[in-house]
Amino acid sequence: MNKILRKQQICENVFKFRVYAPLIAEARKPGQFIVLQLHEFGERIPLTIADADIEEGSITIIFQVVGKTTYLLSMLNEGDVIAHIAGPLGRPTYIDNFGTVVCVAGGIGAAVMYPIATAMKEKGNEVIVIMGARSKQMLVLIDEIRSIVDRLVICTDDGSEGIKGIVTSPLEEFCRNKKKPNLVVAVGPAVMMKACCEVTRVFGIKTIVSLNTIMVDATGMCGSCRVSVGGQTKFVCVDGPEFDGHLVDFDNMIARQNSYKEQEQEAYRKCRLNLK
Repeated sequence: MNKILRKQQICENVFKFRVYAPLIAEARKPGQFIVLQLHEFGERIPLTIADADIEEGSITIIFQVVGKTTYLLSMLNEGDVIAHIAGPLGRPTYIDNFGTVVCVAGGIGAAVMYPIATAMKEKGNEVIVIMGARSKQMLVLIDEIRSIVDRLVICTDDGSEGIKGIVTSPLEEFCRNKKKPNLVVAVGPAVMMKACCEVTRVFGIKTIVSLNTIMVDATGMCGSCRVSVGGQTKFVCVDGPEFDGHLVDFDNMIARQNSYKEQEQEAYRKCRLNLK
């Protein structure tokens, strides 16, 4: 039974759950994700495993309410049960001693980045994290990330915390240094990851991105999560979620992400009306 052990609202529309899932907690690795289904007829959605506690048998998920299913998930409370959770899924992050690794996290992409940055640091890398969000209130896992990295740079659109601006500005500064990064890992909105890759491409710095596409069965059979990487078709659920960012066709990916936007917004609207 996938019982919700802890529920915390981090900020408006962003929630942190600890869910009982002992087998997933024991097997998960950085970069992997789960697919959950709230009930027998519910939508299946992918969510990153932000952390795990093997002794407690729990995994931590952090999500933003953006549609019907995430809204219904946010309405659950401690003690409630999620019908189905499958995982860990996807290929884990390749962790090695690269030297200096710059991790760029946009919004709740910090939930994906936290286990990756932790593993990179444990492997002996110098780890620099750039976190970006619309405002101070939208930043997640700041204390946790600050405690495990060598340097943390924060950017907010409104200047309420750290640098006023976007994450590509400090990223470009690091790339221009004599001791430029050996690897960049970017996680967040597709437009942000694309912008990071445009910066690092100029300096010839390998850049890994973690893609969050439309996903249904998470086995590679439905094809809904397909992306073009280096001119080849890849499936995010089984070939990813991480790819060489310089090879990803972001324009195609963004167009596919928006394919069902109107239907998603309408389902969300009706769901909220029915629950009121």
